[in-house]
Order: sequence, then structure tokens, then C-alpha cells
Amino acid sequence: MSDPKLPPKTGCRIALGVEYDGANYSGWQKQLSPEQNTIQQNVERALSKVADTEVSVTCAGRTDSGVHATSQVIHFDCVIDRGLKAWVVGCNSLLPKTIRILWAKNVADDFHARFSARSRRYLYLIYQRKIESTMFVKRVTHERGSLNIEQMHEAAQCLLGEQDFTSFRAAGCQSRTAKRNVMHAKVYKSGQLIVFDIQANAFLQHMVRNIMGSLIKVGKGEQQAQWIAQLLKAKDRSLSAATALPHGLYLTGVDYPEEFKLPSDFLIPDFLQGGT
Repeated sequence: MSDPKLPPKTGCRIALGVEYDGANYSGWQKQLSPEQNTIQQNVERALSKVADTEVSVTCAGRTDSGVHATSQVIHFDCVIDRGLKAWVVGCNSLLPKTIRILWAKNVADDFHARFSARSRRYLYLIYQRKIESTMFVKRVTHERGSLNIEQMHEAAQCLLGEQDFTSFRAAGCQSRTAKRNVMHAKVYKSGQLIVFDIQANAFLQHMVRNIMGSLIKVGKGEQQAQWIAQLLKAKDRSLSAATALPHGLYLTGVDYPEEFKLPSDFLIPDFLQGGT
């Protein structure tokens, strides 16, 4: 029986899975300048039209300008539930082709796309060839020289566990702590692509791209694998490599407790050959 002292519950909370090609967007987060075209503003505009009221969304992880997602998760509150089909089909009819709602689900009021997440998973893709590929423009990072994948993978093992990632955080990162728990990190070949696969409880701003920049130096033979461990110990961003380009980075999965019963698939980009 409901508590008569509490106001009756109105509306609902909806979770959505979102896929997007971020190549021509100024990142996920809505900006003050209307000239900055972002994923969030496009999604909120479509949802607001379907809901017939202003909708504000919260995401699992903000992606930078040029970064992609095969499995971003967001949530929003709405007074009237238009139905799961309307949130998917209706919104997709209003969104540009580079953004798609994959699924929708009613969730409990205590679900939060960001704070309920147990981990996030990213892939970073490198295409190694002397001549750039026209098929992969703004979808992968191109490397003309050869890279030692075995050394890169060995270096990536230094990232495992809970550590201070100050050496791999952006100067403007606003997180209160640089400690993050990396659950797995590996580098492998898939078809013509080199893949960096990393999963952690959360990520600092530019963390994956900063790590990737240093792993590329290891792959080129400019540094040894243990250099990554030395960087972590130093806690000094100025000692690590430059930030890798955004084009090869994909948010590919967000994991939540089973109680929320959300799709937890790890979605690799369609053009990525081979397994994980």
C-alpha cells in the first residue's frame, strides 16, 4: 500500500541504447553555442518532439568530438510514456542517419545511466597501411609504419587493477580522483585492424586516447613495454605521449547490475572483422 503522505507517482523513467557516428559532431555533450552540433542536442530534440514536452537526457559516458559509440546508454524522465516503439521508431524518424536509437526500456526510478553503471568498455582501432584507406576515413586512426602488437599488448597489462591514472588524464579533467579500476586491457589484430580493447569501472577525460598515444610509441619501438608502468608511477601527464586522434575510439558497452535487466551486449563496429 502506498504512503498517503507521499504525492502520487507521475511519469516514468526510460533508458535508451544509442549508436552514433561521431565523426562530424562536437562530441556528446550539449554546448552553449548553437553552432556546436552535438549528439545530445539531436537526441533531446527528437525525444522532445515525440514526448511533446522538453526532455533532458543523462548518458553513461560523455564522448569527445569525433568519437563514436555502438552502445551508449542514456536515461530520461517523462510525464507521459509514449510507448517503447515510439521512443525507438519515432525518434529515429526525426534523427539524422548518423544517430540511431537501438532499444528502449522502462526502468525504476533509482536507475541512473551514469551512476548505476558498473563498467564501460571501449575499442580503439588502428589501420596500419602506407596509404590511407578511403573506406575508413574518420572511422579509424591511420598508421603508416609497422607496430609491434605483442609489445603493445604487454604494455597494456601494466594498466590492470585499481591505479592512479594522472599521467593519462586531460588537463581540464574535473574528476575528483584519478583512480580508476581497469578490468581488462588487450591489443590484438583483427583483419587489417589493430584493436585496443579496454574495460574499466569509469574513465577520465581523454584517458583512453592518452593511453593509446603512449601505446603507439611502444609499438613503434620508441619505448619499452614497462614504460607504461613507469608513467603510472610518475603521475605526470607531461611525461606521456600526445593524445591519440579521436577517430578510432568507440564506446562499445556499458555494464549494469542484472536487476535493471538492460541489454548488456558488447557491440563491435560492423566493419570490424574477426572476434574479440
